[in-house]
Amino acid sequence: MGEQAFNDIMAGLEDALAYAKGDRSRGQETVVDIPTVDVRAARQRLGLSQPDFASAFGVSVATIRNWEQQRRQPKGAARVLLTVIERNPAAIMDALRDLRQDHKDGATEG
Repeated sequence: MGEQAFNDIMAGLEDALAYAKGDRSRGQETVVDIPTVDVRAARQRLGLSQPDFASAFGVSVATIRNWEQQRRQPKGAARVLLTVIERNPAAIMDALRDLRQDHKDGATEG
């Protein structure tokens, strides 16, 4: 790594630490409004059953049902993941396919 890259990374880390300690004068906070996702519509567009959707994305079937029946709303990382699933499902499916292949390859090596 070059000296300039190292200095840039260190400056960023120092800014992050200062921000975490309450110093809002360094850097800026960006808030991204993540829209609500129609989980049922996203799942149906992929042609997946509730159990298959839950298995594909690592959540329980009960969670999928709660989201679809509006008893609960996805929050945080789940909401971001669902937004990506809704807008670009191929990206998620490709990434998961790669991870599954890596896991399968690693499991057969040992």
